[in-house]
Amino acid sequence: MSAKKAAAKKRHGARAMRPNSNIFAMFDQSQIQEFKEAFHLVDQNHDGIIDKNDLQEMLISLGQEPSDEYLESMVAMASGQLNFTMFLTLFGEKLNGTDPEEVIRNAFACFDEEGLGSIHEDKLRELLTTMGDRFTEEEVDGVLRGAPIDRNGHFNYRAFSRIMKHGNKEDQET
Repeated sequence: MSAKKAAAKKRHGARAMRPNSNIFAMFDQSQIQEFKEAFHLVDQNHDGIIDKNDLQEMLISLGQEPSDEYLESMVAMASGQLNFTMFLTLFGEKLNGTDPEEVIRNAFACFDEEGLGSIHEDKLRELLTTMGDRFTEEEVDGVLRGAPIDRNGHFNYRAFSRIMKHGNKEDQET
């Protein structure tokens, strides 16, 4: 190491490590496989790099006519070439950007008139299909599949919020 570099390192200190520098540790193998499949769908010329032309071809195949500015802004989201690792990193950053557990819990609490930490499944189905970004019945079924619902039909949104942010304890123990 040159004297200049050593002096600069001493002045600025060692480079701080990112909290989760191994992006592959954020996802399980099945998730990584799904991201690989998505990456290969976007990588139209199959060169291992998603570039402006790949994005343009993919969006055109979906019936859109993206402007150059739009495509440039999408490519600019990556700090370098958009290979699979960068693709996974971008998704990891977006997924970590989800609302905090408390915000998710409070959103459900607005509909919990008794303050019990649960909403009846029928009421939740009605809310999800009639308010905001309306879900289809199939989408509601997907959300509720495996959700913490007791034998009386009460959806435990406190447990659900915890699962959304930290995963299911049962899944982590196996």
